[in-house]
Amino acid sequence: MGRIVLIVNPYATKVTEPRVREIEEALGVAGDVETLLTEWPGHGRELAAMAGDDAEAICVFSGDGVYNEALNGTDFAVPMGFIPGGGTSVLPRALGLAREPVRAAEQLAEAIQAGRSRRIALGRVNGRRFSFSAGIGLDADVVRRVDTRGRREGKRRAGDFTFVRELTGIAAQHRVRFRPQVEIVGMGRAVCALVANGAPYTYAGPWPVHLVPGVTFEGGLGLTAPRSIRPFAVPGLVSFAFTGRGDPERLDLFRGTDLERIEVVCDRPLALQVDGEDLGDVEQAVFDVDRDTLAVLVPGP
Repeated sequence: MGRIVLIVNPYATKVTEPRVREIEEALGVAGDVETLLTEWPGHGRELAAMAGDDAEAICVFSGDGVYNEALNGTDFAVPMGFIPGGGTSVLPRALGLAREPVRAAEQLAEAIQAGRSRRIALGRVNGRRFSFSAGIGLDADVVRRVDTRGRREGKRRAGDFTFVRELTGIAAQHRVRFRPQVEIVGMGRAVCALVANGAPYTYAGPWPVHLVPGVTFEGGLGLTAPRSIRPFAVPGLVSFAFTGRGDPERLDLFRGTDLERIEVVCDRPLALQVDGEDLGDVEQAVFDVDRDTLAVLVPGP
């Protein structure tokens, strides 16, 4: 049997020592498991880079932040698998894996044994890879405000309720009136830019949030950019978020799918997030896509 590298964020919401042992046992039917623990921000990137081409697979048991780190460290020589260890864990859920970590690990082990993977694209913004979403402005502000609150006991990140509360707080602060503050080059001015590499954009508890519908992991990037947001538009935008349906003109949205490149110029430095992680402020961002670049382990039919 081959070598399976298991990268674990011990501070992720669903990660405990007993569960790590269960994950190791589940993956162990497909190979010899080498477990590596992240110890500081960015460490997942280093561990993925060190995994080596002789590994059978790299599996990551964490939340979306360390998935992103690992994606930015790998050289794509071996397939990767993602086990839901965070509060949301968008990527493995979007790829069809079970939400329960041990069951997801069993699915990955079966995929390794069967040699089954799916090739997907990865997005990039200013050179940083992302797997499912990136945004400038409103959603990145929410991510930052949640992070500012710090982590809960045991260094676990706050849950979905906190994200909703912070979004509500930002909306109230602006009296649900948001003016354009970015230029989407070739399209026009907008409040913010939401860019997706796959679907859904995120989850709210058990519900997928389709802020950028019509995107697949095999295609180009998708874009949703509201030209403005006013109180009367909120019900339609909420419906759009949870159904992915609605007339862009009526909702006052710029929309694009299967895009190769998106350029955004900000009126002032604005927050940028990738896969739910705050990357700081930017004045300009260039999004592009690397198609057919990563082999991911996926469950069988």
